[in-house]
Amino acid sequence: MDSASTRWASLLSVLAAAAALGVAFAAERMEGLVPCPLCLLERWPYRLAALLGIFALVSSYRTSRLLLAALALVIFAGAVLAFVHVGVEAGAWPSPLPECSGPHLSGLSVAERLAQMPAFPSKPCDAPSYVIPGLKISMAAMNMVFALAFSVVLATYLWRSRGKKA
Repeated sequence: MDSASTRWASLLSVLAAAAALGVAFAAERMEGLVPCPLCLLERWPYRLAALLGIFALVSSYRTSRLLLAALALVIFAGAVLAFVHVGVEAGAWPSPLPECSGPHLSGLSVAERLAQMPAFPSKPCDAPSYVIPGLKISMAAMNMVFALAFSVVLATYLWRSRGKKA
């Protein structure tokens, strides 16, 4: 028999992942923010979490709990990615992605340099994006806090409800 609380946890996880993606797309579309390569990478855990949450909704009780545990781990990995991004923004370390650094154009002709330039300029990963006026908390930092809270709340639910089957 399936547990109603596990179904609710699955549904809330799907909604939380969708909300995180929605905020990112809204900031991009409505605020005109250009995402950097690390920002785009940080969206993948939420996409995977939404998919795992949907599968958890339609699975048996035991499978749902396993999928929710995997979902919590995926979102925690997203928090780690966001932590790396916050460190890059703060100048604590360089970005691990080569797309975040400028192109190496030395020794090339002007035509070759122009040919190597991207069609659309990307935002550097070390330039934070702020969406709340007067609040110096970047999108990456907000993502880190949200992902960490999301994963901790879900893991706590799974831990406290272990062995209980309705």
